[in-house]
Amino acid sequence: MNLAFRLRQALLIARLEVRRAFFSKRGFWVYGLALFPMLIFLGHGLEVKWKREAWSKSAASRAQLDTIAEGQTLDEIERRLGRPIRRHHWEDGEREHDSWLYSDGTRQVRLRFTNRVLTGIQSRQIANFDEDRTVLATVFQYFYLRLAIFFGCLGIFMNLFRGEMLDKTLHYWLLAPARRETVMIGKYLAGVAASMVIFGLGTAACFFAVMWYQNPVEVDAYWGGAGPAHLFWYIAAAALACIGYGSVFLAAGLLVRNPIIPAVVLLLWESINGFLPAMLQRLSVLHYVQSLCPVPAVPIDDDIPAVAKLLLAPAESASASFALAGVAGVTLLVLYAAARAIRRTEIDYGTE
Repeated sequence: MNLAFRLRQALLIARLEVRRAFFSKRGFWVYGLALFPMLIFLGHGLEVKWKREAWSKSAASRAQLDTIAEGQTLDEIERRLGRPIRRHHWEDGEREHDSWLYSDGTRQVRLRFTNRVLTGIQSRQIANFDEDRTVLATVFQYFYLRLAIFFGCLGIFMNLFRGEMLDKTLHYWLLAPARRETVMIGKYLAGVAASMVIFGLGTAACFFAVMWYQNPVEVDAYWGGAGPAHLFWYIAAAALACIGYGSVFLAAGLLVRNPIIPAVVLLLWESINGFLPAMLQRLSVLHYVQSLCPVPAVPIDDDIPAVAKLLLAPAESASASFALAGVAGVTLLVLYAAARAIRRTEIDYGTE
């Protein structure tokens, strides 16, 4: 049988398996992982919309807020700006403290008083586009790549073979008139298609959830500049992670019975990637996919515990072309090992 015929067989198997990959009863929690960051940004956007609408009714003018200076009294500021949106009063020995909140509809200004004299002014935008894009980059790199896609691929690809073993249906595929390696490739392609769609759409939904509550002028400028490229590379990084992690978990599903053991080992390997020698870093999927992220994440605070810093330390960046070649190399190597393993696979449902 020639290569073209086996490829057609693999694509046919993938078409038959893709529904199972999307709607496996053991994998519906994957959708929750894919959509969780979007829900967070959506909730933040609703909060921003509510603040703008509620605070605009009693908003002070920008010119009035700009005239406020330390040393002014509480009564003087209240006569000038009116009642604050929020106020808080407490006492500390002989000193009285007050915290008042004002807004001009686009920013919130917190005033701090000691003994009714203004001692501090804290101003920030209700929605800061640059800050929110950095938060998106941080959530994507530290949650989406390291946890959501990692465990999502665990759920999708482990079930391609282990799920059929538990359902006692795997022997039907092994009795089919196709080589076992072809069956494996077909199942892998189905898993890749499902995971790329789920997490690609989840990435896009998270990206647009950050956009919808921002200043329209800033958003238009962003879409006219780096916005489309940023969206493309976020989705590309998610897709590449699905390809790499998918091959690893597919192979693990063929080689071991308990998916927890390889998942923990791989998670630790990916976590210490930034501390490994350069040669060993190239054996990590995270090393490559993180290099495609278009916006750097928030730097890790030096004060966090050493264990947390170990899990969050970023790997050294690689070029986009090297990242694509690296994931392709790791994936082909792992699939080759999986192909050798499936040739020796024997069905014994009684031990499952």
